[in-house]
Amino acid sequence: MRILVVEDDRKVAGFIQSGLQDEGHAVDVVHEGTSAGEQAGVVDYEAVVLDLMLPGRSGFQVLRDIRARRADMPVVILTAKDSVDDRVAGLDLGADDYMVKPFSLAELSARLRALTRRGRPTESKLCLADLEMDVVRRTVRRAGQAVDLKPKEYALLELLMRHADRPVTRAFIIEHVWDIHFDSVSNVVEVHINSLRSKIDRGFTTPLIHTVRGVGYILTANPF
Repeated sequence: MRILVVEDDRKVAGFIQSGLQDEGHAVDVVHEGTSAGEQAGVVDYEAVVLDLMLPGRSGFQVLRDIRARRADMPVVILTAKDSVDDRVAGLDLGADDYMVKPFSLAELSARLRALTRRGRPTESKLCLADLEMDVVRRTVRRAGQAVDLKPKEYALLELLMRHADRPVTRAFIIEHVWDIHFDSVSNVVEVHINSLRSKIDRGFTTPLIHTVRGVGYILTANPF
């Protein structure tokens, strides 16, 4: 997932960003409310983690900004404001979930996964030929054999599987797997593609990951 974290406490924001990145997500961070709503409206985020007490514009105002631009974007409020009135106000304004600090990163991550699954018309398993991904358990198998993937490798493969049989550009991969500050000159995409090939295709007669010259990559079982 590509996630926007709106949090003015830099230590908390860094903790969330680091934890979600360790799970393979692309995470952007904004520390004030003035530009948060606009950024959430123009960047293709799959979820937003939103604090309420922000400089510039409050979290409630940011939530209104987001809903004016993206009615369907999952938003989790994460705040120290724990009164029933605040919870009701946040949910009535369109938040999909409400968590109170202090919080568990594991629980936040699980809630984000649940929200994004709810918004996808896709099944819990993605399949292509003999390659199978369980997006709930975050496991991958090819021909029944377990494939051990690192978080970014998993995120990259999930992106390719959700766009199976269609070319995916390098820019699209960077946008959805790495964060907004990613160095586009780096060869990290190629490194991860090569690593995936060694784990997914090596030892099998039919390769699934292919390079589309001048475009990017494609995951397909069809002759290429």
